[in-house]
Amino acid sequence: MTAPCPHDLLWLRDRSALATISACWVGTFWHPGLPVVVRRDHRESGLIPIGVRGERREQRAAGWVHPDDIVRVITPERLADRTLLQASPFSAFAPVRAAIVLSEAEWPWRWGITGSTGYALATQQPTLHAASDLDLVIRAPQPLDRAALQRWQNQTDALACRVDTQVETPAGAFALNEWLREEQVLLKTDTGPLLTASPWSRETS
Repeated sequence: MTAPCPHDLLWLRDRSALATISACWVGTFWHPGLPVVVRRDHRESGLIPIGVRGERREQRAAGWVHPDDIVRVITPERLADRTLLQASPFSAFAPVRAAIVLSEAEWPWRWGITGSTGYALATQQPTLHAASDLDLVIRAPQPLDRAALQRWQNQTDALACRVDTQVETPAGAFALNEWLREEQVLLKTDTGPLLTASPWSRETS
């Protein structure tokens, strides 16, 4: 198995995989039928940093899991598949309709759906509501054409819900709208935020 990336959803073997997380609600709410999400943090002795989502917005817990405890992985890119989106029970919700529109165009990069919309698509859990945002990630192992990214931003700005796009580089991730607007961006890395004008190289400015 390749190392999971930030935003990937992971299904774990059993409850013991999260035994080190102390939040009391995790033990009563979480079960192996629900995924955890890979988060951005340092990786301790081969462990994968993950977050657990609860029933309420304030219920979020962070921890690490061993790769051997992972039994299934769904990537954000898989959730952006048009057939899956159209067949979803949430296809009438604005974020899913917006994602369908994006899936109808050809883009020169891999992109996917994260956040509450991605979680709902992957689990069928009712985590969406009328005012839900659409959180997206663009995978960018190499620098991308700024004009093409501006076209993406222009299209997402015209959609029927608020859209937030993160661009994932080998060095970290940054907000696309910030990069298009400013000369510098705050790059989220495994060791903390970094202000940079070169988000593919982690050079500070």
